[in-house]
Amino acid sequence: METNKDERIMNCTTLDELLDVQYGKVGTPERDEFDKETQAFCLAATLKEERLRAGLTQEQLAERIGTKKTYISRLENGKADVQLNTLFRIFEGLGRRVSLTIL
Repeated sequence: METNKDERIMNCTTLDELLDVQYGKVGTPERDEFDKETQAFCLAATLKEERLRAGLTQEQLAERIGTKKTYISRLENGKADVQLNTLFRIFEGLGRRVSLTIL
């Protein structure tokens, strides 16, 4: 069974095909979970990148927005969910703005 999956993976020519084989088609529980984790990872990576670009430590950013360093760390490591108003505060503290697109 695993060899068949390996063969299917090797025959993929697009990222979408690879994701379908590895995590299932869009709309399946496994794929939905993967997509959710991917979005959290991207947000965490963006937050860390912008904090570093601003030249701030996690502690400095936390002080600037009135939260704790541990919360910033958990966000950057994808271990915590963030409320929208907190997300806006964080990026304002970094001198950035957040823009949302609804698809």
